[in-house]
Amino acid sequence: MPTATRLAVILVHYHTPELAASAVAALRRDLDGTDVEAEWLLIDNGSDAPGRELLRGLGIPLLDAGRNLGYAGGVNLGVASTSAELILVMNPDVFVLPGCVSGLVDCLQRGAAAAGPRFYWDGGRRFLLPPAERRSRRDELLAWLAGRSPRWAARARRRSRQHARRHWQAEAPLPSCALSGGLLAFTRAAWDRVGRFDEGFPLYFEETDWLLRLRRRGLAAYYQPAAEAVHLHGCSAAVEPRSRQWFELSARRFRRLHYGVWFAAALELLDRSLPRRAPPLFPKSAGAFGPEGLDLSTWPPPLWVELSPNPTGFPAAAERFDVTAGRRWQLAPELSSRLPAAPLALWLSDGAGRDLASWALQPASLAVSEPSELSEHGSAVRGRGCA
Repeated sequence: MPTATRLAVILVHYHTPELAASAVAALRRDLDGTDVEAEWLLIDNGSDAPGRELLRGLGIPLLDAGRNLGYAGGVNLGVASTSAELILVMNPDVFVLPGCVSGLVDCLQRGAAAAGPRFYWDGGRRFLLPPAERRSRRDELLAWLAGRSPRWAARARRRSRQHARRHWQAEAPLPSCALSGGLLAFTRAAWDRVGRFDEGFPLYFEETDWLLRLRRRGLAAYYQPAAEAVHLHGCSAAVEPRSRQWFELSARRFRRLHYGVWFAAALELLDRSLPRRAPPLFPKSAGAFGPEGLDLSTWPPPLWVELSPNPTGFPAAAERFDVTAGRRWQLAPELSSRLPAAPLALWLSDGAGRDLASWALQPASLAVSEPSELSEHGSAVRGRGCA
């Protein structure tokens, strides 16, 4: 009889007991009938009495951190509490789809030091979430320029699309460090060589920092398209009002560690001297966006519909739209209730990653502005009505 594969599952949560319970249920369904034997470790970074009662009812070990250790601290506590050779760390707002865990474990057993899945934003698997952004001095500078010039924003969108689609269209494991800590598998051997997650990051960037350290040690990380999961993006951070502040602190720390103090200081000086301004991407008039959706039949396929909270349009979640299956694009119903209160940038691009049109999506009323057809450099060419 083959020996079962032992996998430590470390789920770090902070005041999200219902999400954690749902994530555990999805994992149990996925593991049922496989040769993977899970060692459960639920790290409680913070919960009230009813939340703790719900978590204890799951029948898995609950480690009370005593305070909010952050995601890095929670992962470190979990890894220190197990001797398993294979480890899976995750957020509570991630729900694995059938075959996800087996796909990640298979990738590790074939020699990967770390592996991450393909993420969807919705259960219908329509909207793909982007891989982690490229991280380099060039990309930091390009993002800075994109916030100040429509022409540079167009270049940044196209570069971001190339990066994202290389992952989305992969049919086999793809060497990549652009993985998310929302669900990340790695080996004990890799952990021992790379070291712990850096707890100096209050929130965000901890896995990005760890994966870059892994790559510098000559170890391989893979994006595994055979492993799929739904990430209710932002749900965990939504319960923490300081999350935006922590993001900025982590981003500053990341730049100093990986690009040098001189580069980080220069970028901060530029920020103070030339504040970011939203490029004039969207016209001011708004049109109704009702159940009939948007008529995209006037654009030649292939088409990609993208949604981004960033006015510059990247990074973005995206759906490849098949005009032959229907002329109109409609927002996945389950996303309507989960969109942020602020307007989203809705972009239409072609198969080569070039801009075709853009709208400003108003989630509260599900209204979008009239679209602008764009040139390759991001300047408006002429308006195109929305039927």
